Amino acid sequence: MDTLVQYLQYLVNGLTLGAIYALIALGYTMVYGILKFINFAHGDILMIGAYTGLFTYTALLGESTNAAWMLIAFFIAMLVSMAFCALLGMFIERVAYKPLRNANRLAPLLSAIGVSFILSNGAAWLFGAQSRRFPYPFDDTPIMLGGISITPHQILTVVVSVIMMVVLTLFVNRSRMGKAMRATSLDQATSELMGIDVNRIISMTFAIGSALAAVGGILSAFDFRVYASMGTMTGLKAFVAAVIGGIGNIQGAMLGGVILGVLESIGAPLLHIPSALKDTIAFAVLIVILLVKPDGILGKNEREKV
Repeated sequence: MDTLVQYLQYLVNGLTLGAIYALIALGYTMVYGILKFINFAHGDILMIGAYTGLFTYTALLGESTNAAWMLIAFFIAMLVSMAFCALLGMFIERVAYKPLRNANRLAPLLSAIGVSFILSNGAAWLFGAQSRRFPYPFDDTPIMLGGISITPHQILTVVVSVIMMVVLTLFVNRSRMGKAMRATSLDQATSELMGIDVNRIISMTFAIGSALAAVGGILSAFDFRVYASMGTMTGLKAFVAAVIGGIGNIQGAMLGGVILGVLESIGAPLLHIPSALKDTIAFAVLIVILLVKPDGILGKNEREKV
């Protein structure tokens, strides 16, 4: 019975981690769906979002200990972080990716890696290499349910992630802008002939993906603190999640994130992998997926003319 409770605890932790991966993976999959390239600077936008949220929250909170204001200040900080990262994502796309849109696929990939280094090293230069704690905006005393510990910040993470994912799904499937995004993803040239402003759609895609990364950065900061290189491994694992689910597929990104979070949380203790080496699980799963189903769980096999 104790073993069952222990693994149920791992499952809860995995779902929380998976919700964060899913949020970040959505940014990868949206950009890939339209431009067919991987934005490896996405994880560092997550880091910028965490710093922006932390500084905004600290400035708003001041010396106040009022519980209601702490929660309000946190959500204001999250909105500010989302807005800033959305603008940053649009700026990066305009400066580093748009001029290379008609170049070979290696050029924007290398540009993305360059942007990643600029953001991470710039943050280390501005804010220092030390990590910073993101204070909880509420009492984080765990709630015990049948021996399983669930913290308020885990509930917040899952609730916020689910809301964001549902809103994004409805936006893409129901709104006019979302339909334009899907059309652009299928065929940019035809979309332009139909009157769709493709440049605007691509900028909007980067804005939405970057805003989601900001939320993921703030939520992950509760567990992993805020530091200049925090987005590197988290971003890579979110990319793995996108590939697992089927990169380019929004539902696949969500599914892949949850699967990876659960596998990482349960796999390490089950296989007796030290916590310092548990990152190997994500990349082992990536290799298996690429060998067995390279298009991902929900991905579609598409032929490409060359």
